Amino acid sequence: MGKNIYFDNAATTFTHPEVVEAMMPYFTQNYGNPSSIYEIGQYNKNAIDKAREQVANLLNAESAEIFFTSGATESDNWAIKGIAESYKNKGNHIITTTIEHHAVLHTCQYLEKNGYEVTYLPVDEDGLIKIEDLKNAIKDTTILITIMFANNEIGTIQPIKEIGEIAREKGIIFHTDAVQAIGQVPVDVKDMNIDMLSLTGHKLNGPKGIGALYVKKGVRLRAFIHGGAQERRRRGGTENVPNIVGLGKAMEMAGQNMEEKNNKMLLLRNKLMQGIKEKVPYCKLNGHPEKRLPNNVNYSFQFIEGESLLIMLDMKGICASSGSACTSGSLDPSHVLLGIGLPHEIAHGSLRISLGINSTEEDVDYLLEVLPEIVQRLRDMSPLYEDFLKNN
Repeated sequence: MGKNIYFDNAATTFTHPEVVEAMMPYFTQNYGNPSSIYEIGQYNKNAIDKAREQVANLLNAESAEIFFTSGATESDNWAIKGIAESYKNKGNHIITTTIEHHAVLHTCQYLEKNGYEVTYLPVDEDGLIKIEDLKNAIKDTTILITIMFANNEIGTIQPIKEIGEIAREKGIIFHTDAVQAIGQVPVDVKDMNIDMLSLTGHKLNGPKGIGALYVKKGVRLRAFIHGGAQERRRRGGTENVPNIVGLGKAMEMAGQNMEEKNNKMLLLRNKLMQGIKEKVPYCKLNGHPEKRLPNNVNYSFQFIEGESLLIMLDMKGICASSGSACTSGSLDPSHVLLGIGLPHEIAHGSLRISLGINSTEEDVDYLLEVLPEIVQRLRDMSPLYEDFLKNN
């Protein structure tokens, strides 16, 4: 095998060896059911309690406010459907945005079919909502605002604290999908007035199949899975102890030297953004140039197809993405890129680069070496590019 440079960390990350090491005993000798009263069961219960504290610590939350799930998709579903049902006597109106992850959008669409009203806030060309739009959308019947912390495709970070303040003043529950933000930027649920928060392990070098939902004390949230007393009777089923331990360890590691890691990411990200801008003509940066995740770069290239670009990058040993991993099999352009106003033909030619903890300057240099050649090769085969040159 030749080069293998992984630039798709927004889709998933490798499980860190220290995380794997922490998990391994719970597959073999520490196999007891945490609900059992004997020693090996209680040992695992204590391991779960420790992991709950590790998750809470990174969020500045209380351990009793953390509920383990199978991942952020479940957490989003639980948060939105749970609030809709628990607060239906107060109202039936939900506010979200047009560029949310499909775990939020499809859940809201499901609720619309069941008597709920949903307002989808537009975003500007950088992917930011307008605070005035949010204020104007609030009704007497509004029970939930669900807006993602940072976008998974273009990396734009929303004004979360300000959104939380508005929700708090109006007595509305505020939920945020923080999957991409955890470990990338500081997240403080108390300071930011966040009532509920979704996260997942596999985006921060933890295992797949495990996530968590933060629920502030006092928020009424119905049980999501019935059948047992686990997770304080809100999510039945025997706990996935190895993965819970892995999530806890990954969260703990994500909080260590975060500023140092982010500064490294920023240097690589900025070099990549500047290099693409200088080396590849007729391209556009997607997302806010500054209010964005330190590991995210997203560009659209005119006159080419993103799928062809990804295939040719793969041939050079580079893994990247044209958008969300959950929609990569779709022929339709990204709803996020359409949401920021890109026309279909340009949205189709997008490339998302998401750096990880193992990304190096050499990796960035290599991408900047091969990307211009690939883009030019694809443009040379494009009749649209040929027409553009003739007319300009």
